[in-house]
Amino acid sequence: MAGRFAPRTARAALPHQAVAPARRTAPPSHDGPPLTREWTPTGPLDLRLVLGPLRRGPADPTFRMVPDGTFWRATRTPEGPGTLRVAARGDRIAAAAWGPGADWLLAGLPALLGADDDPDAFVPRHRLLALTRHRRPGLRLLRTGLVMESLIPSILEQKVTTDEAYRAWRHLVRRFGTPAPGPTADLGLHVMPDPRGWAMIPSWEWHRANVDAKRSSTILRAVRVARRLEEAATMNLPEARTRLELIPGIGPWTSAETLQRSNGAPDAVTVGDLHLPGIVGHALADNRDADDEEMLTLLTPYEGQRHRATRLILLSGNTPERRAPRMTPGNITHL
Repeated sequence: MAGRFAPRTARAALPHQAVAPARRTAPPSHDGPPLTREWTPTGPLDLRLVLGPLRRGPADPTFRMVPDGTFWRATRTPEGPGTLRVAARGDRIAAAAWGPGADWLLAGLPALLGADDDPDAFVPRHRLLALTRHRRPGLRLLRTGLVMESLIPSILEQKVTTDEAYRAWRHLVRRFGTPAPGPTADLGLHVMPDPRGWAMIPSWEWHRANVDAKRSSTILRAVRVARRLEEAATMNLPEARTRLELIPGIGPWTSAETLQRSNGAPDAVTVGDLHLPGIVGHALADNRDADDEEMLTLLTPYEGQRHRATRLILLSGNTPERRAPRMTPGNITHL
């Protein structure tokens, strides 16, 4: 039925947000007409920069960018599976959503695209960061409001190559997830399993996905308390980090990688990374051998905005040349 639509979970619009109501063109279904919404950001917005952190590799079954610049995202919301299509239309953002989670996804569209982010809170102290921010005015820190969808792939990325982690994510989501609602068959989009679905994956399927017992056990511990972990999406950074790190196997690296996406946390700096300290050290102090301690010291002027500072450093392209062989991928599938 045509008419105005007010999502049950929508928050009151902030003064800086120009919010248009979503329109219900028909009850959301897998293949029927979607719910739609338009939203006008208050400044430049680069969808590729904002949504890029959600993509886990070029063949991520939960995320696609098509040649016309449209982004597709399949996820599991508190209301159920949902698919979101987002595209820029001049100075507006046009969105459509399918599935039981359509209402929830459209209600959260502004937050997803960085409406709650405050880029002006970042004050560059280095010329490199000032230039990069000037050249990338459309960077905003996204906020999904969903913890598990970022936590599980972050656990899969622990101490392995990114290619290994991406392959594991693809295998597990395609095999144990569900096809995404909406017209997504040609895109091959899937929604990741729910907590029970993750818990029911047999041990040999983790093995087939090349996921060792340490990582699979961490995921199984997390999904048993998924509801409690999802509450971290509404917490401030220290409390959210503490909540996640109560789970054995989830440390500062994994919690930061998760909360950067779920909470849009501008200060969730990634420590424990193999490459990031050297990249930051090279960019800010010409020291490619920096460790975590030195990285944090160099980022001290950006306290409260350290994650944004590292994003800008990575976007600057000022990274040291590789001088050591790439980490050798592991393979346990033949064992």
